[in-house]
Amino acid sequence: MSHIDLNLDLDNLKHAASISRGLSMDAVAACKSGHLGLPLGCADIGSALFGNLLSYHPAHDKWINRDRFVLSAGHGSMFLYSWLHLAGYKVSLQDVKDFRKLGSITPGHPEFNETPGVEATTGPLGTGVSSAVGIAAAQKMSEARFNTPEHKIFDAKTVVLAGDGCMQEGVSHEACSFAAHEGLDNLIVIYDSNQVTLDAMAEKTQSEDTGARFKAYGWDVVTIDGHDIEAFAYAYALAHKTNNNKPKLIIIKTVIGFGIKEVQGTNKAHGEGGVKYIADFKTAIGLNPAESFAVTQKVQDFFSNRRAKLQANYDQWEGVYNAWKAANPSNAALIESALNKPKHADVSAFLAQVPAFPEATEIATRKASESVLQEAAKYDPLLVSGSADLHGSTLNYIKGAGDFSKVDRAGRNFYFGIREFGMGCIVNGIAYHGIFRPSGATFFTFSDFLRPAFRLGALAHLPYFHIFTHDSVGVGEDGPTHQPVETLAAVRAIPNLDVVRPADPEETVGAYAAALENNGGPTLLVLSRQNVPNLNSIPVQTRREGVLKGGYIAVKETAELKVILISAGAELQHAMKAAVSLGPHARVVSLPSFKRFDAQSAEYKESVLPKSVRARVAIEAAVSQSWYKYTGLDGEIIGIDRFGASGPGAQVFAMLGINADSVVAAANRVLANLA
Repeated sequence: MSHIDLNLDLDNLKHAASISRGLSMDAVAACKSGHLGLPLGCADIGSALFGNLLSYHPAHDKWINRDRFVLSAGHGSMFLYSWLHLAGYKVSLQDVKDFRKLGSITPGHPEFNETPGVEATTGPLGTGVSSAVGIAAAQKMSEARFNTPEHKIFDAKTVVLAGDGCMQEGVSHEACSFAAHEGLDNLIVIYDSNQVTLDAMAEKTQSEDTGARFKAYGWDVVTIDGHDIEAFAYAYALAHKTNNNKPKLIIIKTVIGFGIKEVQGTNKAHGEGGVKYIADFKTAIGLNPAESFAVTQKVQDFFSNRRAKLQANYDQWEGVYNAWKAANPSNAALIESALNKPKHADVSAFLAQVPAFPEATEIATRKASESVLQEAAKYDPLLVSGSADLHGSTLNYIKGAGDFSKVDRAGRNFYFGIREFGMGCIVNGIAYHGIFRPSGATFFTFSDFLRPAFRLGALAHLPYFHIFTHDSVGVGEDGPTHQPVETLAAVRAIPNLDVVRPADPEETVGAYAAALENNGGPTLLVLSRQNVPNLNSIPVQTRREGVLKGGYIAVKETAELKVILISAGAELQHAMKAAVSLGPHARVVSLPSFKRFDAQSAEYKESVLPKSVRARVAIEAAVSQSWYKYTGLDGEIIGIDRFGASGPGAQVFAMLGINADSVVAAANRVLANLA
């Protein structure tokens, strides 16, 4: 099904490259911003890819066996938009004209689910190629899980266009090393080696032999002239057919800003600086300088014929898929459910499936997570998990599910190594692919290493979760380098990111339910290293379902309500103990997810945190910054607005005042001030 057509119509391909260059020049000129260098320098490569080499279907842009093309050098977005338009995707000429305009589907950098044909949100350099590693891994998993001897429904490739900036960014080193180690030979990376970066010529900041570095990783590497369509097509065809457990790097030597003699080959071509020479440029490449956004009948006819061939390829695949579907109805239903996720899934069956923890349980929420993860893996057969060299601490290994590797592509456990940022991008890539629900894991303090990845995941609305353990100064003896006091406030600030910090084992079940329910963005599960009591005075169902609402009443007052104690995570126990001392006028609210609670109806929020009660105290073993919207100006926050300390966790908590006595004292102060 996936095949390479090397019957190259060079005349039409070269003409298409000129049309793409013209569209890019006109779009950048119209909005007076954007990047011209890559769209002009790589147009010949784009022509070969979209005109002959990639397997895709513009009318079915989510076809599960399409080749995935990722523009890692996202600043060159007009390269992609021009080719998507010419290839026949639902990117109109008007969309091209609206490049970078507010509300257009052609934004400054490619955004997943905003533009048909865009496979990943890119722009932050290095993240695109790194996410593509995850897409390639998901393709391999799909082949292993669903192909049968009778029916091969998955055999697609992942193709990336990256630049010098992507290769300099450290995350690409992490991910590309992983790709070689895991033998992802379905990954083809095209490295646009134009010897230019934004500030200066590349020699100013790099002198390494990138090809030699990739060979050392275990990649196949070839270098060609990036303006020779025929040479590139043959290099690509060889990479495409070679199944040898080695990813492929095609280094293309190009001229940035090709065709604009005043700026080409220099860093001046990186932005829109060449626009002033548009008339001479068009004349030089055979276009009419008086005409803007020209798409000739010749190029339209060429791509019409191309689409007919792609349609025949798709029809052949669809016949195989239908036969496979008839023979494998349960797997077909699994794939189709994955591809048609509702934004909010019904997780009632999952909650009913997980048995209650024994009342006497006193374990860390990371330990509770270990048990709940096994139930989640049974509930969702497409859930996969991985850790950045910390399985023994993050406790997120799916038992009996095998390890993803060269010899077991169906394994559900990933060993990412000490590559946190790489892990974050690979998890994004698996989610971009669309079939599997991935998760990663590390210590919470190390989430800083991969924050750019889950920020992009939140922007792209990707459904996955991370398991972040060792969530506070309860880490203890490892000291302040490993105690994430500021991290909760930082991750809670990211839009569309659900941060869930459960208080006990049953809230941990609710946290997993929240992650499985959320198909509109990533979820972070923030879990304790130290043991916490099972809060049995709160019904099991209340705790589990309360997490789905983000907040709930954990202890209700038995007399007139005068003070509200609020907490999230392991410190809820202290608020509950303090309420006993404060008497019948105190309410305790558990607030494990700010995002979820804030999304509830005004009536529900008022029922939990009535505005009339201004005497409020919050306690959390973290900086106080994110709590003020709940405590108000009259309340107090028991937090940690300093770095932690090295010592036994219980002693560190005591030194920093994270206990019930501090809550009681603060509540009495607040009540006195409001009297």
